[in-house]
Amino acid sequence: MEDRAIVSNIQRGKTSQFKLIVEKYKRLVFNKSLAITRREEAAKEVAQLTFVRAYTHLDDWRGGELGPWLVAIACHQSLNYLEKEKRMRGIDAEKVQIADEEYSEEHELRLLRMEQAIAKLADDDREIIRLYYYKKVKTEVIARMLGMSQANILVRLHRIRERLKKQLQDETY
Repeated sequence: MEDRAIVSNIQRGKTSQFKLIVEKYKRLVFNKSLAITRREEAAKEVAQLTFVRAYTHLDDWRGGELGPWLVAIACHQSLNYLEKEKRMRGIDAEKVQIADEEYSEEHELRLLRMEQAIAKLADDDREIIRLYYYKKVKTEVIARMLGMSQANILVRLHRIRERLKKQLQDETY
């Protein structure tokens, strides 16, 4: 079912269909939150906040793809979470520099396509990507974790990136 139809059904009272949106986009929202907060527990909390905010503000959605809209909410929720956390630790929020990026639907669509391409990878390749890019684990540590050599991890990362690049290029044309 398309996003537009699901949202329409929810707005007509079939609120149980929101779980379809959560199932479809939970990985994307979590990964974006994790990329910003860099902590799994924080990312889980932000993902929940994101879906609550999306549900309560469905009327603000302008159509198009739902993924980029949810990612934008996740970004704002993540930044708010980090700012609140820093205030609670007594750090002056004014001294914290937050990236001043404007929202770009085109950029978010590219990120969505990348997340979808990553989801199609084999489990072991997806794990290497998750560890290296989302958890920021060094290649030598990944190699020890997976019982491989560091050179093997570097080659696998290169091949995975090439496959993702080719897949994204094929989708563009």
